[in-house]
Amino acid sequence: MSIELKLSRASRIYQPSEPLEGKIIVKSSSSISHYGVRLTVNGSVNLQIRGGSAGIIESLYGVVKPISILNKSTEVRPSGKIGSGTTEPGKDNLERFYETFHGANISAQYLVTVDIIRGYLHKTLSATVEFIVESDKDDLLERPVSPEMVIFYITQDTQRHPLLLELKSGGFRVTGKMSTQCSLSDPITGELTVEASAVPIYSIDIHLLRVESILLGEKIVTEASLIQSTQMEMSVII
Repeated sequence: MSIELKLSRASRIYQPSEPLEGKIIVKSSSSISHYGVRLTVNGSVNLQIRGGSAGIIESLYGVVKPISILNKSTEVRPSGKIGSGTTEPGKDNLERFYETFHGANISAQYLVTVDIIRGYLHKTLSATVEFIVESDKDDLLERPVSPEMVIFYITQDTQRHPLLLELKSGGFRVTGKMSTQCSLSDPITGELTVEASAVPIYSIDIHLLRVESILLGEKIVTEASLIQSTQMEMSVII
């Protein structure tokens, strides 16, 4: 005897405006009596411990309680019997969701669980599957302007860390622009120009950081973690 929860998409990825659809598949060599088949969807935001050095947010684990953002339960089938062989009770369409997020310290996760209740003398049959919600450009509150670009510049005056004496005296200037709003499936695009530098440049490193924040009382606690690092080698010394 087994129970399986199979969503309509193998990727388990849905957009916020789309219904969540799937099948409950029960396989049994004989018919079984039950007191109802129930489908439950839970969504929550949690702090989590992933190991390694403890950060600011991680140190608050156990202080900040999980936040429930969705809790819905639906009776798929009332009390009765499920015949032998393979049975598919049907599908359920659910409501709009927030976007899924799996960070280094914070996660927003959605789980759908099916329970076949069999009374006190038999163990409840259960199956749980996580599904992913990703926002599309059409779901943004303000649509980007094809795409929205932000201009930035970097000079010796914008740096907080110690610099070489040659850079302090001679200076440098790097300008660029990049897109700040994009879908998870789209690349991050932009431009970078080295306008001046008092010392030769041999490579440029680009770091993609994930910034996670939580509200603790009246204080916002923020922590950044590295997602990806890309190095561009320079063929010409400037």
